Amino acid sequence: MRTELVYTKVYKICALSMQVPFSPSHGRRGLRFAQPLINCGPASTEEPTWHLPLEAVATAAAGTAANPRSNVNETFSSARGDRVNRAYEKLRELIVWGKLAPGTRIVEIEIADRLRISRTPVRSALHRLQQEGYILASDGGKQSRLSVAPLTREDARELFGIVGLVEGLAARWAAEWEPALRERLAGELRQLNADLLRAARDARPDHQLIFDLDTTFHRRYVEAGAGPRLLSLHDAVKPQAERYVRLYVSALVDEIGTSVEEHAEIIGAIAAGEPELSQRMVEKNWRNAAERFAQVIDSLGERGSW
Repeated sequence: MRTELVYTKVYKICALSMQVPFSPSHGRRGLRFAQPLINCGPASTEEPTWHLPLEAVATAAAGTAANPRSNVNETFSSARGDRVNRAYEKLRELIVWGKLAPGTRIVEIEIADRLRISRTPVRSALHRLQQEGYILASDGGKQSRLSVAPLTREDARELFGIVGLVEGLAARWAAEWEPALRERLAGELRQLNADLLRAARDARPDHQLIFDLDTTFHRRYVEAGAGPRLLSLHDAVKPQAERYVRLYVSALVDEIGTSVEEHAEIIGAIAAGEPELSQRMVEKNWRNAAERFAQVIDSLGERGSW
């Protein structure tokens, strides 16, 4: 009964507005709803068209009835933010996994249809992906044309260098732990490294397993040593490097043995409590990885560049 009264209250307020969006200028009439969120005709006796869950609107209206100064915009802003985040995560996943191939043109309306959401959150998500380097804009005359960032030799060198610096700092801090904790971490890293070598030597190597083991190895010491700011930076840049690993890993299986040896140097430095050496070994591993990828890219070609 209480919920029905709340819905009735919101509907009456909407009807009184005569299709004029609410704003702070409405004073005691209360709520501020954008027109696309609640849409009702001037003399309509039908129920309003809801573009948010009824529960969210009811909660907002109930809160305003109890406290006229409450800001219902927070409820809708939160919903918009969720949609943007979902669009961002899905688009980034499609790019990192290669389902949106390097160089693919991005058309906003097509992406919105594919994700089954409106264009506004898609536009915000694309802007964020562009800032992070997953998407590039080129001058197309009246407006910029967006495309998935290509995979190039120079980009790989830059990305791997950045990842090496971030992970190197995390390894340095992990090496400053007390001995018992360092040894526990080193034991986990040794097991992961052994599993990685075994997977690479398999008669029919599982490329996804190799990728997962290598990623977990690096992430483990990063999580051990990094604080929230460094972890956030790692989360932003590492998936961009993973685009290269996913695409070219099949051509690098024979090089896994070399990478495993470099991992062993990282483990030894952390276990010994050598912060500076740990950092150098991680940076060396990523610098050498960039060189290995450069050779493969020179052989197989860049992707998405013109």
